[in-house]
Amino acid sequence: MTMGDPVNALLETLEPKTFWSYFLELSRIPRGSKNEAAAADWVAEQAKALGCDVERDAVGNVIIRKAATPGKEGRPTTCLQAHVDMVCEQNEGTNHDFLKDPIQVWRDGDLLRAKGTTLGADNGIGVAGALAVLASKDISHGPIEVLITIDEETGLTGADGLQPGRLKAKFLLNLDSEEEGFLTIGCAGGEDTIVTRKLTREPLPAGTRAFRLKVFGLKGGHSGIDINAGRGNAIRILAQVLGAMKPAFGFGLAAIKGGNKRNAIPREASAMILLDPAQEQAFRTALATHEAHWRAALGAHDPGLHLALEAGEATQIMAGTDAEALLRLLLALPHGVEAMSPDIPGLVQTSTNLGVISTREEEVEVNMLTRSSINASKTALSERIAATCALGGFESHVTGGYPGWKPEPKASLVQVVQDANQKVFGQPLKIMAIHAGLECGLIGEKYTSMEMVSFGPSMWDVHTPDEHVSVPSVGNFWKLLVAVLETV
Repeated sequence: MTMGDPVNALLETLEPKTFWSYFLELSRIPRGSKNEAAAADWVAEQAKALGCDVERDAVGNVIIRKAATPGKEGRPTTCLQAHVDMVCEQNEGTNHDFLKDPIQVWRDGDLLRAKGTTLGADNGIGVAGALAVLASKDISHGPIEVLITIDEETGLTGADGLQPGRLKAKFLLNLDSEEEGFLTIGCAGGEDTIVTRKLTREPLPAGTRAFRLKVFGLKGGHSGIDINAGRGNAIRILAQVLGAMKPAFGFGLAAIKGGNKRNAIPREASAMILLDPAQEQAFRTALATHEAHWRAALGAHDPGLHLALEAGEATQIMAGTDAEALLRLLLALPHGVEAMSPDIPGLVQTSTNLGVISTREEEVEVNMLTRSSINASKTALSERIAATCALGGFESHVTGGYPGWKPEPKASLVQVVQDANQKVFGQPLKIMAIHAGLECGLIGEKYTSMEMVSFGPSMWDVHTPDEHVSVPSVGNFWKLLVAVLETV
């Protein structure tokens, strides 16, 4: 297969057909977070066409019910849960409009990828799986509910807005996990910190020219799952380079921008600087030295780093005090792993992601996402961030907090899924908790007696344009989902 093959030709190579047809059709519909209404409408229309009962709640979630197959009416209701929105990231130079263009899906051997953008397997795979269950006529199952939430990626507002009492299920299968062979039974909670400072602007210094200093080529990644992978943060690297070079070159700073999502490790960042043209060659030489330094520091964790200087445009610069304060803040703010779990080997317990910086005419804004499976640790780190900001003359406030999901390894649903996997694949699943946000925490807060687990196929580099999913793994995910529904 090649990147130019049409969707129908691609579908011919994929199994199970119904599952993949839903995924590929969903991929045609723009569904970035907060722009997923059309995709949610499409899900509701598909369910109605299948004869299911469909409800929409006040925030836009889709709730679907399918009756049990004959003889299983007395079984407990099971809810299949996924989110319809996706993270919208693209490589620099990719001509894609996430507000109107379909995702260009292509097959690379046993993998599915997208052309220059995120794929949306997170969580289009879960949505497709739920719809394929609704469409099935050969699965013997009890009563089924499907909950398709909106806006998971930018604040879990769909799950947060779900009202108690809307769901009837005893069991919930979250279909938003990303590693075959694992059963997730717990996750971290999180909260955002938004940092701002008013800027004073000054005229461009005489005899200077605008240049754009870029950091690019980094892997980025999921700010929870990949936070301990040793990958570079483009904003932090840019701040380090600017801070190191400013004493020697005395450039003016007009703007800094970097990152796109507070839950994605920033892959790219840039600064607009005003430099004496006579210093350009010396600046480029120094920049090459810094690139070599950072490439050595990142090593095999993130080998694609590049620093570049190109022509830019600016009409004003920040006042010197503002520029100095901003660079110092970016160097002082935490990023990365704060603490590892003392109970679960290899699990990050607390972290923060320095995710986005944007500069407007009168203000600079920095967005961060702090995660922890321990609420007290999450609060303590957010308070330290606030104190750091206050020392630098920046305002900050915390928003978008959501709870973690406490693991219950002895819950009956855990054993049901384990037994199903043993029956189908001849081995147990590995039990895990993750350092990322799943909607189970918010749902479980409202449905305290509901038992929940999460599983899914293997996918990698979600939240980045390198996102890809294993086709055979999706087939295995489907087999497990069917086996669980026939058992529970």
